[in-house]
Amino acid sequence: MHLTRFTDYSIRVLIYLAVKGEERSTINEIADAFDISRNHLMKVVQELSREGYVTAIRGKNGGLLLTRDPATIALGELVRQTEPDMALVECYRDENACVITPACQLQPILNDALRAFLGVLDRYTLTDVLDERHSQLARLLRIPAISA
Repeated sequence: MHLTRFTDYSIRVLIYLAVKGEERSTINEIADAFDISRNHLMKVVQELSREGYVTAIRGKNGGLLLTRDPATIALGELVRQTEPDMALVECYRDENACVITPACQLQPILNDALRAFLGVLDRYTLTDVLDERHSQLARLLRIPAISA
């Protein structure tokens, strides 16, 4: 199984916003922190906003905020929503041209593997990714400490 860059960036955006907390973030900040494409991130953020993970506020004092509590963001749900194609091999697709499909038992085995993969992800939330490492993540992402 290989996750797309879109899913990878989606998880990174959510991690960044969770670490940043109540302070608004910009796409440019996130792109700089991860050294990734601003244009690609714009598409990711648009989808995350559409799916209700992120609130995008426009204007001078605008920015991005995590819409949901990190404990309610299941990684399995996120992967299902951001992965466009879970077809692991050709026989999953409508245009399947594999000649051994009628006799092959690979597809049910891969179905079990995919269910197991997503099942493991379903047991974890964004909070588990952070795992009490806010300060270390903030340092690595160059997020200034928020004074209390």
